[in-house]
Amino acid sequence: MDTFAAIEGRRAVKHYDADHKLTAEEEQKLFSLAVLAPTAFNIQNWRFVVVRDPALRQEIRNVAWGQAQVTDASLLIVMCADLKAWEKTPGRYWRNAPAEVQSFMVPAIDQYYRGRDQVARDEAMRSCGIAAQTIMLAAKAMGYDSCPMDGFDFDAVGKLVNLPEDHAVAMFVAVGKPVEAARERGGQLSLEEVVIENRFS
Repeated sequence: MDTFAAIEGRRAVKHYDADHKLTAEEEQKLFSLAVLAPTAFNIQNWRFVVVRDPALRQEIRNVAWGQAQVTDASLLIVMCADLKAWEKTPGRYWRNAPAEVQSFMVPAIDQYYRGRDQVARDEAMRSCGIAAQTIMLAAKAMGYDSCPMDGFDFDAVGKLVNLPEDHAVAMFVAVGKPVEAARERGGQLSLEEVVIENRFS
């Protein structure tokens, strides 16, 4: 699918064929594309928890306002952020780079994040958002629909997926075969309102 068509066609779909499954090859392709999403310093701080267990998905639905896509979509991905990815063997993020690049980038990671927990959290959340959009556009290009979600009890979901202490839940992405089309767009703001020249007046 053309990139423009994927962007224009992507919608938050709520109703899915609960019997449909992506093939192993489709899942592999989806996540292979997701990990190409950019991250600051290439620290790749997203973690994708793919919830397959039907009982666990029902428990998550119970703390997600009963939203059907949690249990019915082919994939439920809990997008998690590793808040300490920056200090976990950071040399591996630049192992294929020339030595002079490694010698600059690896120390810079520590200098940028150490003692700046909010910066690390903000960056990890941005990274998860970019990866989520990558997944949604890739899914659309593969003929599937998706739904980004933040309507759930974050603490409860963290407990259900056994979230490590140094991680945070960012959002969900549901992916699957739709059984109902998305509603018409609610109304996009004009470019004049959202594109600002140089500075706010």
